[in-house]
Amino acid sequence: QAQLVESGGGLVQAGGSLRLSCADSRRTFSIYSMGWFRQAPGKEREFVGAISARGSMTYYADSVKGRFTISRDNAKNTGYLQMNSLKPEDTAVYYCAAKVGGSGIYVTSDYAYWGQGTQVTVSS
Repeated sequence: QAQLVESGGGLVQAGGSLRLSCADSRRTFSIYSMGWFRQAPGKEREFVGAISARGSMTYYADSVKGRFTISRDNAKNTGYLQMNSLKPEDTAVYYCAAKVGGSGIYVTSDYAYWGQGTQVTVSS
């Protein structure tokens, strides 16, 4: 099973960039599709984007399309979320998640494994 650890969060000004990483310490990463979710205070966890196991397909929420890019390096057992043109409304705890099998990617219940989350704060 995957064991995911996120890193790369922090405080950035609006318009800035951050890159989040999600590492699988069990080295099983290449068999999983990976998703990114975020949760702002008082709100439900929401889908940000996802990438297929081999990286050939990516999916994004409309709110981040054109600003965020998901990628992965299976040789390094690591996935990435590049966030550009950040806005204050992007402020949230960001989580990576992994799944194997099934067709769903957009809801939290589609994923079996989760990281601990990393805080992203965008100041105006």
